[in-house]
Amino acid sequence: MRAEVPIEPSGVSELFVFAWGTTGVMALLGQAVYRLTPQALDPLVHGTLTPFQAVLYIAWVLFAGYTEGYRAFQGRFSPRVVARAAYLAKHREPWHVALAPLFCMSFFHATRRGLIAAWTVTLLVVIAVLVVRQLPQPWRGIVDGGVVVGLTWGLVAIAANAIQVFRGVEPRVSNEVPV
Repeated sequence: MRAEVPIEPSGVSELFVFAWGTTGVMALLGQAVYRLTPQALDPLVHGTLTPFQAVLYIAWVLFAGYTEGYRAFQGRFSPRVVARAAYLAKHREPWHVALAPLFCMSFFHATRRGLIAAWTVTLLVVIAVLVVRQLPQPWRGIVDGGVVVGLTWGLVAIAANAIQVFRGVEPRVSNEVPV
């Protein structure tokens, strides 16, 4: 089922719900970018990278930008967040609205496939965070550099998709709301 568009700027409650869902997700991603950026920049600022590590840093940032930023965020996650926010703006169940960022990330009221994907990715991210925190610099900075690029790409992709909804362009992915 696709989201109903466009969000009417004159519909204050629709606009509020849409904004709460999208900006709530963006705040979660932004908080991670804010927290990880110093770790990512540390090896660059302090010049602790060997030539091999510098090449690895660049390669990892490019790889993460493509896989995490372009393919995962721009291709799947960000359009789905916006599609679900647009759906929620039109179908305002009180507890869905209260938890709009989580709704938009498909943690509940989603298809079985959407729920499995959301919870599995979250579990894998938590495990990765626990592992990466144990890495010494510059290795942690190398990993976090790619993560910061991917998350920033995701933030921009959510904003770009949200702008498209306001222009009347229907989200190009399913909102994965159960029928």
